[in-house]
Amino acid sequence: MDTFLAISAIICGVVGIIGAVVPIIPGTILSYAGLVLAFCTEHSSISEGTLWLWGAISLIVIILDYILPGYFSKVFGGSKVGIMGATIGVLIGAVVMGPIGIVMGPFVGAVVGEMINERRPLDKALIVGFGSLLSFFVGTGIKLIAAGWMMYYIWKDLFELIKSIV
Repeated sequence: MDTFLAISAIICGVVGIIGAVVPIIPGTILSYAGLVLAFCTEHSSISEGTLWLWGAISLIVIILDYILPGYFSKVFGGSKVGIMGATIGVLIGAVVMGPIGIVMGPFVGAVVGEMINERRPLDKALIVGFGSLLSFFVGTGIKLIAAGWMMYYIWKDLFELIKSIV
């Protein structure tokens, strides 16, 4: 059973890191699930306190992921339609252009949303688009840091078990 848990923990950790960048995959949740799976192995050195701490950090990261786009949009003068355009842009961008679309989609979507609904001039719409892009990078950075640290704990905890399997 430990082997199954260890492999599952590593898969969750790796997919969690990918999910920190790809909006469709719940990266933080998967990384934390990997940490919980590693904790459940028989010889785990992860403490309950560490598990609770990373649970709280994961919750904060998830909440920030929802708050940051709206916050950055307001700071850069965006409207609700601009935020909606950024969200639609990331989905369409991911499908049409892959990883580049995930980065450029929110920018283009916010600019188009602002220009269509608010009839803003291009320079103002570009500023809102920049805010959306900045929000994506800050949110992604926070998720990558959290997912990377959780993967570190998973790997560190399971290293001896993996070494004995291989």
